[in-house]
Amino acid sequence: MGYRAEYDSWKADPEGWWMQAAQAIDWVKAPTRALSQRGENLYEWFSDAEVNTCWNAVDRHVEAGRGDQTAIIYDSPITGAKSKTSYAELQTQVVSLAGALAARGVTMGDRVIIYMPMVPEALVAMLACARIGAIHSVVFGGFAANELAVRIDDCTPKAIIAASCGLEPGRTVEYKPLLDGAIDLADHTPDLCVILQRDACPCALGPRDVDWHAVQKDVTPADCVPVPGNHPAYILYTSGTTGAPKGVVRATAGHLVALNWTMKNIYQMNPGEVFWAASDVGWVVGHSYICYAPLIHGNTTIVFEGKPVGTPDAGTFWRVIEEHDVKSFFTAPTAIRAVKREDPKGEYRAKYDLSGLRALYLAGERADPDTIEWAQNILDVPVYDHWWQTETGYTIAGNPAGLEALPVKIGSPTVAMPGYDVQILDDAGHPVAPGELGAIAVKLPLPPGTLPTLWNAEDRFIKSYLHTFPGYYETGDAGMMDEDGYLYIMARTDDVINVAGHRLSTGAMEEVLAGHPDVAECAVVGVTDQLKGQSPVGLLCLTTGVNRAHDEIVAECVKRVRDQIGPVAAFKQAVVVDRLPKTRSGKILRGTVVKIADSEAFKMPATIDDPAILDEIKDALQTIGYAKG
Repeated sequence: MGYRAEYDSWKADPEGWWMQAAQAIDWVKAPTRALSQRGENLYEWFSDAEVNTCWNAVDRHVEAGRGDQTAIIYDSPITGAKSKTSYAELQTQVVSLAGALAARGVTMGDRVIIYMPMVPEALVAMLACARIGAIHSVVFGGFAANELAVRIDDCTPKAIIAASCGLEPGRTVEYKPLLDGAIDLADHTPDLCVILQRDACPCALGPRDVDWHAVQKDVTPADCVPVPGNHPAYILYTSGTTGAPKGVVRATAGHLVALNWTMKNIYQMNPGEVFWAASDVGWVVGHSYICYAPLIHGNTTIVFEGKPVGTPDAGTFWRVIEEHDVKSFFTAPTAIRAVKREDPKGEYRAKYDLSGLRALYLAGERADPDTIEWAQNILDVPVYDHWWQTETGYTIAGNPAGLEALPVKIGSPTVAMPGYDVQILDDAGHPVAPGELGAIAVKLPLPPGTLPTLWNAEDRFIKSYLHTFPGYYETGDAGMMDEDGYLYIMARTDDVINVAGHRLSTGAMEEVLAGHPDVAECAVVGVTDQLKGQSPVGLLCLTTGVNRAHDEIVAECVKRVRDQIGPVAAFKQAVVVDRLPKTRSGKILRGTVVKIADSEAFKMPATIDDPAILDEIKDALQTIGYAKG
């Protein structure tokens, strides 16, 4: 079936549609029904089933005679290390670590924090937890001690699995002092910490620490433990507006069914082929598309320890794609912008044979048209923007190229996937006309694989997501839908600014600025204006090699916004900066920039990539009259 027929089939019989998708999973006890309700606007999927994630991601492929197929390719341009792990080898490693955890008292329902760099052992740790029914919570390796402590206290892990260090271009991040500092700060203390010693920076082990290899000696291999369909597979913390992190819960059965469906229908993958998501296991993309979905579907996944530029150059993505015969490649727009900034003419791309690549998939933030067009031109493959969230775990709106490749409308992540009834609502919760800006919401129930609640915080879950628009999940994003059902994500809801009574999307202004030939990357924020309420201010990063006067470029950018959006935007000020403040996953910290511009106090974002950049932003904003405090 094509997309429309598939979507209509889901809408006509949602439970029947998902029960059919569930047939691709190996069940210990198959579900008798898809959906159940456990409270007002609270739902669960496949809750009467019994299943094991690790069996579906590893053992069943070995049982089917595909144990020799490569499961994980490790490629570290930082260390020069490369390796391949077959499904049979992965099974042996997971069985051993799971046995070691079980021998130390970790059982079904216990929490295990994983604090690891981008190495294959991170996936082994995740799968070992899933094997015995433990609930893992992966925390980005190198996260600050106080932020790790908050997560320790929230999920109270019985064990923590960590590495001695992580490696960044030009520096080594020692994890052990951060881990010890976090445990000292936390009220809860884990029973043990399993430490993977890395050659670059081994660490001393304390009384509660055990070596990764030593702990696995002479253990009884662990069998897969069946868990109920609604059993939490993992907890993944995402930043909250209150400053306290929100523990997104992922239920096991729906996670398996939904992710498996996406690999063929969205990402065009056949079992045995190589899929690469250039992300980190600390983020939701790393959970869904480095670890679980590719392995559940029987693909080969790549664990890449490097950066889009600087390890060693702007051709590292293309080298990996050629060398490992990647069929579908998934990364964030910010990564492609970094490559474009360093290599605007695509000279590195020309060195590699990318004829095996089917498509580039972008997600994590808005993909501006200029970036998409540049990538299309140099790669000569379709570039598909798609939109989803930590909370959903996979695509809300995308181009289902495995079902039917729909025409790309640059600036849109295309259409809602089966399972998602996406609506654009006004402030009162009423649907708006096509082309009108509003809040993007999803009619309940959400599909399988999305969050059923927050860890130990159901009231907060309801207040954060279900309260504003009764009967809907509030995405927190603003946008519009056209007559063809194509969705346009314009900004976070709080990034829609009000200029003299006009609601304007900062994303629309960013699109215009990004189209300037000298601008590699940009951000627009709404700062306080005594007369108009808010005024837009642009931050511009220039393409490498541009040496024109900054005043000229700013003047041209201001004119572009005036010409393409109109005087109503009141866009009059921009400043050139070397780099934008971002999270480690590539999201621009617009809210923090606004506070700096308005001279307000702010909490250092826990996920910021480099705190020093905020001083640079403050200095730049002061040159145009802001950040005076």
